[in-house]
Amino acid sequence: MATIQRIRPEGLVSSPAFSHVAVVPPGATTIYVGGQNAVDADGALVGADDVAAQSIRALQNARTALEAVGASTDDVVQWNVLFVEGVDLAAAYGAIAGELASDEPPLVTGARVSGLGVPGALVEIGAIAAVLR
Repeated sequence: MATIQRIRPEGLVSSPAFSHVAVVPPGATTIYVGGQNAVDADGALVGADDVAAQSIRALQNARTALEAVGASTDDVVQWNVLFVEGVDLAAAYGAIAGELASDEPPLVTGARVSGLGVPGALVEIGAIAAVLR
């Protein structure tokens, strides 16, 4: 196997937004991106109470982290997304769905939490990626 396989098996819900299983071949470099909030380079929160704006910035920050090691969102095997309880999930996902769309989408784990480490943050996005070198 020379590529990362993202699989949506029969018998499980088929969604264009996520796959259920990923297989990374031997020799791939694994990259872990810690949870990214909607903060600028100085650590100031961006987007105030707008979950869509915060989702866009958190994804941009995750992309910046990936690019720093020669990877891209295309290399993501799994996204881990935390939302503060009560936010509009449709607005949050809607703001970033176009950026994540793919014929073989990555796995996605999402959770609602009571709060995040950055005061005022409404979303946090982390990733696991793999690059074949």
